[in-house]
Amino acid sequence: MNLTASRAAAQVLAGRPALIHHHDPPWHRERFAHITELPATDSAWQHVAINRILRDELAERGIAAAIIYNGFPTPVRRSRTETEHLRRDVRRSVGIGAEELVVAHPVRAIERKNIPSAIALAEAVGATYWLLGPAEEGYSAELKHLLDAASCKVVHHEWTDVEGIYAAADHIAFPSTWEGFGNPPIEAALYRKTVSVGEYPVGKELRAFGFDWFDSTDHQAVAAALAAPNSAEVTEMLNRNERVASENFSLGRMRNSLHQLLERADWLP
Repeated sequence: MNLTASRAAAQVLAGRPALIHHHDPPWHRERFAHITELPATDSAWQHVAINRILRDELAERGIAAAIIYNGFPTPVRRSRTETEHLRRDVRRSVGIGAEELVVAHPVRAIERKNIPSAIALAEAVGATYWLLGPAEEGYSAELKHLLDAASCKVVHHEWTDVEGIYAAADHIAFPSTWEGFGNPPIEAALYRKTVSVGEYPVGKELRAFGFDWFDSTDHQAVAAALAAPNSAEVTEMLNRNERVASENFSLGRMRNSLHQLLERADWLP
């Protein structure tokens, strides 16, 4: 949060048509809660929120915003052989064996990502815990303590290629207590991976689209799914989640929503 830059941008854009995209407002972060002058607004601007909760919070502050959910590209469909090769190569690169069961946690390591819950899941199902992001916001010491105390194998290794992450993982952990949106559950759906999702507010909003996600504390259900990944029940879950994600969170859907907003604002050429 750069208050000086935000003030400068608001001044430059004043009176000019601008699309303002809102993701993490200052009141969602304790260390920024004292900033009350943001977000700025102007009669020439159009505002976009990425979820219903944020739209309503903006409305309470006198800012009318449209909802446009995050959009995701359709994964490239690989042959089984290609996917297995990618899975093997990524695992080898990060120090994970070919036969290991892997619970991936594709997040930065900060308190609200709920690292202890993700470790507990990996421990309960007998998996390797793979944390992908670095420690931030002063969380390094706590993270070291948590990883050292884990009774499962731990791999803390960054990997930036989304396709590679999901190819290498067997299950995705996402037990966050707060998120502005939360991309991994949608990505897991598109890459046909089971996922455990925490009870964060926006997650409940996304779940209402029809996703079939495991509760982050339901270790027994996750273990059963991992033991029978090709079962009819798991296949139906993956089919459903992929369909819901493709229909509601595609780049095409996002593009259409944006086009409609620009049309209403009379900004189209």
